[in-house]
Amino acid sequence: MNRLDWSSQPGKALHGSVRVPGDKSVSHRALMLAAIAEGDSRIRGFLEGEDTRATAAVLSQLGVHIETPSVGERYVHGVGLHGLRGSSQPLDCGNAGTGMRLLAGLLAGQAFDSMLVGDASLSKRPMRRVTDPLAQMGAHIDTQDGLPPLDVRGGQSLQGIRYELPVASAQVKSALLLAGLYAVGETEIIEPHPTRDYTERMLAAFGWPITFAPGRARLAGGHTLRAADVDVPADFSSAAFFLVAASIVPGSELRLPAVGLNPRRTGLLQALRLMGADIVVEHPRESGGEPVGDLLVRHAPLHGVDLPEVLVPDMIDEFPCLFIAAAVASGRTVIRGAAELRVKESDRIATMATGLRTLGVAIEETPDGAIIQGGRIGAGSVESHLDHRIAMSFAVAGLVASGPVRINDCRHVATSFPGFLELANRCGFALQSVD
Repeated sequence: MNRLDWSSQPGKALHGSVRVPGDKSVSHRALMLAAIAEGDSRIRGFLEGEDTRATAAVLSQLGVHIETPSVGERYVHGVGLHGLRGSSQPLDCGNAGTGMRLLAGLLAGQAFDSMLVGDASLSKRPMRRVTDPLAQMGAHIDTQDGLPPLDVRGGQSLQGIRYELPVASAQVKSALLLAGLYAVGETEIIEPHPTRDYTERMLAAFGWPITFAPGRARLAGGHTLRAADVDVPADFSSAAFFLVAASIVPGSELRLPAVGLNPRRTGLLQALRLMGADIVVEHPRESGGEPVGDLLVRHAPLHGVDLPEVLVPDMIDEFPCLFIAAAVASGRTVIRGAAELRVKESDRIATMATGLRTLGVAIEETPDGAIIQGGRIGAGSVESHLDHRIAMSFAVAGLVASGPVRINDCRHVATSFPGFLELANRCGFALQSVD
């Protein structure tokens, strides 16, 4: 993949309606459950990103026929719980951490061996948080000192367990629930803080008996998934960049239609409102079991806050753009309890702190967060470290900087937000590719 740099420059007020791509987390899960369901499922609003396409390619390699009638649509011919076929070739997850961790759970109960691999970035991400509890269920997964690739041994007899997550993680919870479909007895997951319940909601929509509440989920093996149609809502994590951008650029007013508002996903919405943001939810409704609404955001002066730790699990992917909001807000913002940020596509605490310092922002890095003194953002050149959310966050920073902000190596933005540059410029960004 060729290197791609961006230059983000101070722009005008943002206006218009911005329909962001479909939710990545829902797209991954819809593909996997449709693949092992009985019958044919239609997925609408599917995210056409590199991560989700990688998951689709892996499932195709495992014998699932997936059609693409149109952009953003998939027709999945389910093979049933035990219908997947092994592949002699490695299963390439690309940059998709969600894909790899969830597939580890799904493949742990198969009769065949599998090898899950990823790109250079994914190959540095920790996997023991998934493989250790799966081993307690009877799975046999070898790693490279806790890192990918994952060598998943087939033919193991899985047993349901009661597992208390040491760190709240929707990906780990989901992997264990997928393994639980193939296990004897009950699998119960207990979280220290509630995380996104996409997997639980979708399992129920596909007809699997499951009991869940915030912070807890329980299911038993031995049932069947039935094909279902899934309407994927617009991705809140993608909408987040525009929520912050319109909040900090004077005169802005943006509407973001049909955004997924799962309460385990919208911590940033609450955080921005605590900082003084003007964001209104219009036409709240449900789509495919998920709460959805249209978001109207207008510019408002932001002020620093001591971020409540209870919000952290519900906004873990949105912290890079919160750092930008905090850098512009008046006063000091304190972030704690976010150590999970250090094991994302990059160490997001260190990467954001380094980049903001380069742009003249006073920021103190802490083991599990940061202390940011808001004020003025200057011009400069920052590194994305091949992290899509870092790249898009600094594109937002450029809107209010004193001069151009160059963001180096933005090629991985397509993993979660294909077409970001074009969509951003349509509503008022001044963002361009540079040599």
